[in-house]
Amino acid sequence: MTRRLLVIDDDPSMLDLLRVELGERGFDVVSKSSPEAALKTLTEEDFSVVLTDINMAGMTGVDLCREAVRLREDTPVIVMTAFASMESAVASIRAGAYDFVTKPLNHDDLVLAIERAADHRDLRDELKRMQRTVAELRPFDEIVGESAAIKAMCNLIARVADSEATVLVTGESGTGKELVARALHSRSARASGPFVAINCAAMPEPLLESELFGHTKGAFTDARTARPGLFVKATGGTLFLDEIGEMPLGMQAKLLRALQERRARPVGGDSEVPFNARIVAATNRDLEAAVENRAFREDLFYRINVVHIDVPALRERENDVLLLAHSFLQKSKLRGGEPVRGLKSAAAEMLVAYPWPGNVRELQNCIERAVALTQFDQIGVDDLPERIGQYRPPRTQGVSTVSVGTILRVDEMERRYVLQVLELLGGNKASAARALGMDRRTLYRKLDAWGNGSAAPEPGSSPAES
Repeated sequence: MTRRLLVIDDDPSMLDLLRVELGERGFDVVSKSSPEAALKTLTEEDFSVVLTDINMAGMTGVDLCREAVRLREDTPVIVMTAFASMESAVASIRAGAYDFVTKPLNHDDLVLAIERAADHRDLRDELKRMQRTVAELRPFDEIVGESAAIKAMCNLIARVADSEATVLVTGESGTGKELVARALHSRSARASGPFVAINCAAMPEPLLESELFGHTKGAFTDARTARPGLFVKATGGTLFLDEIGEMPLGMQAKLLRALQERRARPVGGDSEVPFNARIVAATNRDLEAAVENRAFREDLFYRINVVHIDVPALRERENDVLLLAHSFLQKSKLRGGEPVRGLKSAAAEMLVAYPWPGNVRELQNCIERAVALTQFDQIGVDDLPERIGQYRPPRTQGVSTVSVGTILRVDEMERRYVLQVLELLGGNKASAARALGMDRRTLYRKLDAWGNGSAAPEPGSSPAES
C-alpha cells in the first residue's frame, strides 16, 4: 500500500529535493510551501504522515504541528530541524509531534522515521477498526427495543455510522434523538473523539453564536479571554445540534456558511478557524413545512438533510414498552435495600395500553416515580401516575357495554395477558418473565398448566435460549 505524505517547507529547492527523493522511495508526496496551504489541505485530505520544516516564515513548524495534531490527531507529524535548534525540536514534541529529524538530512534515516511513524498510524487504525468490529457485533447498548421500527432504525444507523455525511434526526419530543446521535458517534471512526452537544433553542442568538463559533478577547463586555467555539472543540469527533429547527434565521445563514466552508469565524475575529467535526442535527419540527413558511432556510435544510433518520414514537413500537420499562427498572435505585423486581400484571397491562404522548422520556419518568413510591417488590397500578393508572382506551365504535356473560375470570385474564406478553417478546420466555416480574420457573409452571410450554427449560439450555 502506497503511503501518502504531506511535506511542508518554504525553501523551494529543499521541497523539490524531498519530493523527488521520497517519490523515488515509493511514497505518494503532496508538497506545500506554506503552513496555511498545508493546513487547508489537511482539513480536506488524509495522509499517513506529515513532514514539516520547523523554521518557516509566518507560522512556525511548532505552531503548524499543534494545529495539525488538533485537526488530525491520528496523523503523526515529523519535524525537520537544524542540529543547533534542539529547543525547537523539544517544543515540537510537546506540541504533539511524533518524532523529529535533524538537518542536514540523512535520507535513509528520514525514510526510517517516516516508516516508523506510518506503522504507528496503521497500528492505531487497526485498533480502531477492531473496536468498531466489536461494537458492530454487539447490540445497540444505548437503544432498547425489538420492534420492527426500532430494528429498521438501528440498521440504518449501522449503515451510515462510518460515513462522514451530515445526519438529520427527526422525531417527537422524548423519543430519544440524542441517543441516536450518540449511537452514530460511538459506532463511527470518530468514537475516540469528543461528542459535543448543544441545544439551539436554549439560548439567545448572540450567546448561541459565541458558543458555536467562539470569540476573541474583548469581542464583547465579558469576553476577558479568547475562547474556542464548539465547532473547534468537536474537531475529531461529532457536533450534535439539537433542536436546530428553533435556530434564528440570522444564525442559520452563519451556520450554513460554516458547514459549507468547514471553517468558523470567532465573534470579533478577523480570520476563520478550520474545524473537522461530523455534524448531526435533530428536531421535532416538520422542517419541510418550516421551509415553505420561510421559517427555515431551504439551502440549510438540504445541507443538513443528507441522511435522514426518523425516530419512531413509542406508540408506534408497542412491543417495546415492557422491554423499556424493565430496562429503566434495572437502572433505578434500590428502595430501602430491597430491589423492585418487576411489574404486576395489571400495571404492565396499563403500560401497554397507554398511548405515551411523552414517548420514552415519559415512560422513564413513570418507572422512576413508581420505584420511588411502591411499598412492595413489584410495581402495581396504584404506583403509576394517575393519568396512566386511570387511562381507558377509547371504545371501538358500535361495541355495547360488557354483559355479565363476557366477564372473564381472573385466572383467564392472567393467562391471556401472559400469552400476549410472550407473543410481543417473540416467544422469549426469559424476557417475558423479567417483563412480568415473575420467576422463570413460575412462568414455566403456568405455561405447562395452560398447555403452552414445558414446565422447565430443556436440559443444557440457558435461560436466554428459552
